[in-house]
Amino acid sequence: MRKLPGIGPKTAQRLALYLLHAPAAEAEAIAHAITEAREKIFLCPVCGNFTNVEPCAICQDQNRDGSLVCVVESPRDIIAFERTQDFRGFYHVLHGVLSPIDGIGPADLKIAELLQRVQSGAVKEVILALNPNVEGGATSIYLAQLLKPLGLKVTRIAHGLPVGGDLEFADTATLSRSFLGRQEL
Repeated sequence: MRKLPGIGPKTAQRLALYLLHAPAAEAEAIAHAITEAREKIFLCPVCGNFTNVEPCAICQDQNRDGSLVCVVESPRDIIAFERTQDFRGFYHVLHGVLSPIDGIGPADLKIAELLQRVQSGAVKEVILALNPNVEGGATSIYLAQLLKPLGLKVTRIAHGLPVGGDLEFADTATLSRSFLGRQEL
């Protein structure tokens, strides 16, 4: 259980004890659900999101704006954006970010697939929605250098203070970015 992300020793112990005390049918149902998910869920051949249909439901949605593609690091990011109900374009999942220290280069990510996808001519803007850390920043710069020569508008999501946050607790990088990304009222 400790191999699962976000599960520490105490939680792993609680989960293991729960499964050992649960009725056999319940433990088997959980095991079956995991096995079934591994067998039936795959990556969408268009965007790289997890799906059980080809292409995924988002890529099939004809009400979305085909001129917009939002590039994200992982399928988890799509879930976060979809919760907002503000973005009505399409997505492209890189499945990671550039990280030379970890041995992750451009060939390890879904960058070639992104380039192939945007060369169709339908895409007008690529929105880079990568985490605001060193790796996300480096990946954004790298992608912008590849995409701009194709005549695409390349934008990045804004970074700054969270709603309801206090200025006194914000780090200097966040405060700096909030000034740089300010908008006129």
